[in-house]
This record gives sequence, structure tokens and C-alpha cells, in this order.
Amino acid sequence: MTTGYKTLLSVVTDSALAQSTVERAAALAEGFDAHLDVLSFGVDRTQTGYYYAGANAMVLQETLSRATAEAAALAQDVRTTLGNFGCRWAVEEGVAQLADIGRHVASRARFSDLVLLPLPYGKGRGVELEPVTESALFEGHAPVMVLPDEISGSAQPQKIVLGWNESAEAMRAIKSALPLLQQADDVHIVVIDPPSHGPNRSDPGGLLAQWLSRHGVRAEIDVLSKTLPRVSDVLMRHVADINADMVVMGAYGHSRFREAILGGATRNMLEAASVPVFMAH
Repeated sequence: MTTGYKTLLSVVTDSALAQSTVERAAALAEGFDAHLDVLSFGVDRTQTGYYYAGANAMVLQETLSRATAEAAALAQDVRTTLGNFGCRWAVEEGVAQLADIGRHVASRARFSDLVLLPLPYGKGRGVELEPVTESALFEGHAPVMVLPDEISGSAQPQKIVLGWNESAEAMRAIKSALPLLQQADDVHIVVIDPPSHGPNRSDPGGLLAQWLSRHGVRAEIDVLSKTLPRVSDVLMRHVADINADMVVMGAYGHSRFREAILGGATRNMLEAASVPVFMAH
């Protein structure tokens, strides 16, 4: 059972997104008296096997040199940002190929209590952000908080929505988010179109609310109808209606070729997210 966060991890690959992500991560680290590790990657975004087949040594060296310089500049910006915070922190820099960045992230995420990352979808975002998020979740087996660019309010959210569908993934996300839930003022268990048959049909979310109350979390249950085509749309509309500042949900994935990629429902949620989304698989 999670009793608090003591090791936080963030991964930055884009100077335009680094500051807001690192500031949020550092503020959270301060609140939990945690250590923050930041990996600063210069990314070689050329695909192995296509680009390199006919590339000469000069082109390869130029690509590597550019990525190395990007990593160093990014790391320096991150250190400058972290200098304004009182938490313990460390910054590592390196170069990763697009096809290999996930392996590096997963190996570090395994030893982290929580990984904080920028939103992987949106205009102008690098293609590496999706495999970074997937690797932390599915191969690093770590909870991930995905952060939109513009976030107002406290680093520790005060009104939290829990997307509850009785799945193992949703339960793991809620257990992983417990330190944040215990500090929140207001927690809403959101159940969308609960099943009409089954052991919990008369009290959807009731057992979860009871479990949370024993951990000092007072939660209310909001039962909603699926009035929009996608569950993610219903959930995000409710977030806006009650002015919530974080969503907790299970992360779902599928893949025939690697451990997992983000499933449609998870991707839809992240594409629409206007508040931090806390996920676990």
C-alpha cells in the first residue's frame, strides 16, 4: 500500500514543455518531502533501419551531435528551474534513439513512486512523448500523472474525480493515488452507466467509498448516464461541471508487438484532458 511518494521521476525531451512539467513535479516533491529525478533526453528521432541504411558517418555524427547539444541545453534549463525549489533533486542528461527511449524510461520508472510527464498528444508535440508515457505505465509499472501545459491551482489537487468501473486498473490507480486523495478536500467517485446486474448494482461505488473512508478519504458517489458517445467525454464534462482539478483512472492498453500501447479510451481521455490525469495499469 502506498504511504507517500518519496521518489518522483520526470522525463523531458522538449524545451517548450519542460518548465511547466518540472515546476509541477518539483512543487509536488516539496509537498511530500520527496526526491525528484529528471531525465533530460536529446532524442534522435530518425528511425533505425530506414535512415541509417544509407547514411554516411558524417550525417550520423551530425545527428548525434545535435541530440547531445539539445540534451545539455535542456538539462541546464531544468537545473535553473529546480534551483527555485527546496526539494532534493538530480538531473541526468543523455541521448536516446526514438526506438529505444522507452527502454530507458521504463528502467527508471520501476524505481519511482510516481512519474510526471507532459501531455503526449496535441499540436507540435514530439512523437517520442507517447512511447515515454506508455513505457512508464506498462513496462515500468509505475503510476503516471500526465500534465497539461497550462495548469492553475495547487500542485496538490483539492477536488479529485475518480473514474470507477470496478476494473483492476482503476483500483490500482486509486490505490496509487491514495496520498493525494488523503490530502484532497473533495473526492468524487464517478460511475458511468453502472451494470444493472451484479453484486454492486444497488450501491455502485459503495464498497470503494467505504474502503477510502477507512483511509481517511471522504468521498461522494456521482452516478452518471452515458449521454455522450464516449465515456471520456462524459467524465471530462463532469470534471468541468464540478470544477475538479485532477482525474484518477485506470490506463488500458493493447498490442500484439510490444507489451502494450495506450488503448482508445485512455488515448481519448488524454487528448481531451484539461486537468492532470493520474493513471496506473
